[in-house]
Amino acid sequence: MFRWFESRLSPFPNEEPVEPPKTLVGFCLHYTRGSWPFIILAAILMAAIALAEVWMFAFLGNIVDWLSAQNRETFLQTEGWKLIGMGAIVLIALPATVVLNSLISQQTLMGNYPMRIRWQVHRYLLKQSMSFYQDEFAGRIATKLMQTALAVRECVIKLIDVLNYVIVYFLGVLFIVGSADIRLAAPLAVWLAAYIGLLFFFVPRLGKVAAEQADARSLMTGRVVDSYTNIQTVKLFSHAKRESSYAREGMFDFLQTVYRSMRLVTGLYGSLYILNALLLASVAGIALWLWLGDLVSIGAVAVALGLVLRLWGMSQWIMWEVSALFENVGTVKDGIQSISLPRVVEDVPGAKPLAVTKGEISFDRVGFHYGKGKGIIGDLSLTIRPGEKVGVVGRSGAGKSTLVNLLLRFYDVESGRILIDGQDIAEVQQDSLRAQIGMVTQDTSLLHRSVRDNILYGRPDANDAMVKRAAESASAETFIAALRDHKGRAGYDAYVGDRGVKLSGGQRQRIAIARVMLKDAPILILDEATSALDSEVEAAIQENLYRLMEGKTVIAIAHRLSTIAAMDRLIVMDRGRVIEDGSHDELVARGGLYAQLWQRQSGGFLMQEEAEAIGAQAERPKDLAAE
Repeated sequence: MFRWFESRLSPFPNEEPVEPPKTLVGFCLHYTRGSWPFIILAAILMAAIALAEVWMFAFLGNIVDWLSAQNRETFLQTEGWKLIGMGAIVLIALPATVVLNSLISQQTLMGNYPMRIRWQVHRYLLKQSMSFYQDEFAGRIATKLMQTALAVRECVIKLIDVLNYVIVYFLGVLFIVGSADIRLAAPLAVWLAAYIGLLFFFVPRLGKVAAEQADARSLMTGRVVDSYTNIQTVKLFSHAKRESSYAREGMFDFLQTVYRSMRLVTGLYGSLYILNALLLASVAGIALWLWLGDLVSIGAVAVALGLVLRLWGMSQWIMWEVSALFENVGTVKDGIQSISLPRVVEDVPGAKPLAVTKGEISFDRVGFHYGKGKGIIGDLSLTIRPGEKVGVVGRSGAGKSTLVNLLLRFYDVESGRILIDGQDIAEVQQDSLRAQIGMVTQDTSLLHRSVRDNILYGRPDANDAMVKRAAESASAETFIAALRDHKGRAGYDAYVGDRGVKLSGGQRQRIAIARVMLKDAPILILDEATSALDSEVEAAIQENLYRLMEGKTVIAIAHRLSTIAAMDRLIVMDRGRVIEDGSHDELVARGGLYAQLWQRQSGGFLMQEEAEAIGAQAERPKDLAAE
């Protein structure tokens, strides 16, 4: 039975996520699509339960009047069927309604509803641009995802619950008490007005503090996660105390919002308690006065006092529900600021998959400035022929990495276009574009999964034999066999830790190379691909790298010029432009920037300009060669 109700609402809808609205109501409605039938059914059942509870109090008053006025010997004969009907409602109908409402609310909605939101938001955020993730803490984004999903659920369900009870319960109470004597309803009407006044005063303030609290909480979590993610750097620089202080600032700011929230809660609770006490005293006084004047029955007095006592508890529950509602409203508003953002890089409508038949890459008068209006890359034109191996050289900041990022379409060009086999990459599906490009970067980070899973990332449908061949080609099989994690998983099943922290830089690089070898894409980008390897390991896999390059269009970026000197062609960049183009020998003979860089090297490393300022004595080739 539980499983049947749990399977009524799919937690993982298939429709492609789109940018959500930026308004609170629009945002909540957007992520409630598909859940409405169950929410409405739960609301109807909740209204029926509230109505039944109010009606039971009225029936209780009738019983009191019957007991005080009727003969014991004839009581069951005259009122027996009414009692049996009430018993059936109390023992069968009401419990069945409560159970059905609980099954829909707890089994169908409470888990699946927020999971649908998480699933859709997560898929939307996965396709956000690189700049989105560069501007935010990863931990902060994850926290907002989790907080916002629960907050949307609470906003929608609590609003419906509160409206149900306010409309059905409060109006029902006013009707029942007022039907006995309108003067009994007067204190309730005054109380209701004062109660609404308390809500209008305290709840918006709680909502404002809740929004600040949600933002402070995500910032606090982001700071803590940032420290854990970069724990190696923290320890390397002995900055545990500095990170503690950094986290403490976030915790302190969060605590201030908690203090402000609790002050409001105390004021709200105290005011409500005084208001309820005044209601009870006034209704009891008026009821006794009316009874003494023989204007109401004992049953009416019992019903009035019973309903007031019930309202005492209900009013506190509704107040907390409304307070929680506005706190969740604040959380949702905070989440909207991070979630309801347009994707900077988006597939055009009707985009087709990229078809790579040759592998020709053409940069046609490309301009890109990260929105600054100038600098980085300006009016760059470059054609890389099919199967050509091109090395890209230049000082730091020349635009080499930006060129690669534009080719991968992590950013859209601001002018010009980039073509692959004559197809504008801005008009093809991004996933298909990146599926045709294999890349090994200098700063390799791995997923916190097994070695096998990390290599399979290059080609998920590969079998174990293919995975092992790729690892052997990257000279990684020896250290993989020796791996073991804290749960006893060994070899290819061992987990590599967050971002691959359990492996050395060279080991991570070899896993990354194995992953690209397994992917076997027609276009290959090597960005300092062997920089983290020692000379012996580099020599061992260099042959396999050359084999991997066969038949592919290759772009290789390197500061160690000896690693790319044998390329078919070298491109020298400076200030976002191609200033030299040719083979190694041609560029050395030309005596331009490449020749200067080559002359300054020994051992193949491109020296930083800052080092030049120290003096030529620090750059003696024989000393560096010895190193």
